[in-house]
Amino acid sequence: MAYESQYDQQAPLMAKYECLLFDVDDTLYPLSSGLSKQCTKNIEEYMIQTLGIEESKVSEVNRVLYKNYGTSMAGLKAIGYDFDNDDYHSYVHGRLPYENLKPDPVLRHLLLSLPIRKVIFSNADKVHVAKVLLKLGLENCFDGIVNFESLNPTNKTTDYDENKDSEILGVDNDCSALPKTPIICKPFPDAFEQAFKTANINPEKTLFFDDSIRNIETGKSVGLHTVLVGTSRRTNSCDYALESIHNIREALPELWDANNKSESIKYSGKVAIETTVTA
Repeated sequence: MAYESQYDQQAPLMAKYECLLFDVDDTLYPLSSGLSKQCTKNIEEYMIQTLGIEESKVSEVNRVLYKNYGTSMAGLKAIGYDFDNDDYHSYVHGRLPYENLKPDPVLRHLLLSLPIRKVIFSNADKVHVAKVLLKLGLENCFDGIVNFESLNPTNKTTDYDENKDSEILGVDNDCSALPKTPIICKPFPDAFEQAFKTANINPEKTLFFDDSIRNIETGKSVGLHTVLVGTSRRTNSCDYALESIHNIREALPELWDANNKSESIKYSGKVAIETTVTA
């Protein structure tokens, strides 16, 4: 592998972690930015205006689809809506308040000082990921990016059954009754396997950062070491819990052990760390 000998001088550290895998939205920047809320609004507007879903039903349909399929887009494709992926992403992400995101020099310094390979793993399309990284000033901080296009290299289409959008509301708690989606995305294991293959990742030597507990649970189940971002409350599925991504050095100082040139940085916030093995 091209990156296996990249940090030979740090062999003791690399024996544990060879890669840091990062989600983007609400992980590299806080939920308070408002992008997630606006994204939901844009999705529901797209469902009404482009797909013709009844306005009175759209919020509940969107909730159920997101819950069962990981993304609204995956759910819409599953129940038969045929639309262009790029058109959907352009509508949903094209009107987000990116101006709310500001350069983050602290996070930039943290990432650049980490002597370990760093990869993005996002359900979002490449344009959105690029815009977010640019706004945060992190565009050159990662060694690779796995995005929607990486996970879904072909644009599959389906035939729409006009009754399915109402039927989906009745199977909220019965996953066995759900139609299959052609979209590959987190939190499902096939998305993780695709990411590992695409980015040449060994999950047993990778630390995974994400704000979604569902994604963290799947990540743990496929062998990743996991860090839940956005809360200091740790669950059994996460090895660490960070109130903010800025707390990464406070929680995991060993990641910098091989880089003596890193400057000391002070942080505020809460961190929960797994110190014992629980059954």
